Amino acid sequence: MEDEKLVLLYSKDEIDIRIKSLAGRISKDYRDREVALICILKGAFIFMADLVRNLTIPIKIDFLRVASYGNQSQSSGKLTIYKDIELSIEDKDVIIVEDILDSGLTLSYLIDKLSAKKPRSLKLCVLIDKTERREEKVSADYVGFSLEKGFIVGYGLDFNEQYRHLPDIYRIEMPIKS
Repeated sequence: MEDEKLVLLYSKDEIDIRIKSLAGRISKDYRDREVALICILKGAFIFMADLVRNLTIPIKIDFLRVASYGNQSQSSGKLTIYKDIELSIEDKDVIIVEDILDSGLTLSYLIDKLSAKKPRSLKLCVLIDKTERREEKVSADYVGFSLEKGFIVGYGLDFNEQYRHLPDIYRIEMPIKS
């Protein structure tokens, strides 16, 4: 880890402004309705907390824990579900809250899984929509930032369980090994 270089992409202030904007849009879209927010652990927990604090509508929350990265900088493509939702979402408006939409494999799988529980509506809110390695045709309804490429950390996003605590988002640059 000591060889990585962190390059600032989005400051905490920029993130706060974007989250307030997302919360405003969601609150407007769902005014007078209750929404179930499903946070994808672990990476989205900070994003979810800040989003929830800025919403002005009634909500219920639940958590799903899925892993596809392990200690790699690229998705393995193999999903492991560690925690499923406990909330009934049948006939409810549901928003999946995720830190990053990358390959689309995880979110495509989760959208199918949650759709089978018959929600009234199912939307996707992501902090980062990264297009570089998109394998599945998944698009988010609410996007904080769009990014073409790069491995990012901070604000809940990690590399091998490191850097989640950083208040800003950074691109991590690995040294080229010869």
